[in-house]
Amino acid sequence: MFEKIFFLLCLSTALAEQLCRPEASDGYRVRLSIKTALGDEAYVWNDNEMFLFRATLAFAMRNQISGQEFEVSNIIVCDETPRVSFWFVVTSPQNTSQLVDKESVEEAVRKSRNRINSAFLLTDKTLEFIGIPPTLAAPVNPDTPPWLIVFGLVMGAVGAGIIVLLASSVVQKKRKNDEKPDDEEIDEETRVKTVENSAASEGIYNRSFSDDERFTHM
Repeated sequence: MFEKIFFLLCLSTALAEQLCRPEASDGYRVRLSIKTALGDEAYVWNDNEMFLFRATLAFAMRNQISGQEFEVSNIIVCDETPRVSFWFVVTSPQNTSQLVDKESVEEAVRKSRNRINSAFLLTDKTLEFIGIPPTLAAPVNPDTPPWLIVFGLVMGAVGAGIIVLLASSVVQKKRKNDEKPDDEEIDEETRVKTVENSAASEGIYNRSFSDDERFTHM
């Protein structure tokens, strides 16, 4: 009996080592920067923390693939280093010798990223899933469409140009009106002088054409 149990344990260990290895095609590397994130309040990474990681990942897989009961044993970890980095793979609950495809694992991590981060008091920058992009915030949609903003700016520039042209025309017209009285005064003076000269010319008395006998008598 004990021999069978020992054999199964050895078999499972050998199978796990075969499935989980660095640079595995369906594996992922995880890197934690606990000291950087928490400073003096950093906790020690130990087997309990590793169990929590495997449990949270099993939780994420259950949320992603409904109808399959993922357990901690389905999360296989290997190549763990003291600087808190390791590799992991996920096996199928229906067949522990078969790995879950990468697309499902990546989507599960993305959907439950906040829950995983919160479990370890870390963020996307201090709990890194190498090969899985960090959680991206939803794009902000502006209340006003960009094309409407551009249209408003263009129309504003056109309106400003029209106002400048109208103001310039009014100023020029006003200047011309201010210059007209001076020209009219000059013309008036010219007309007055012309009339005076004409009157003076008509006022010269020509004695040769006088009817007075004193001037016509030979």
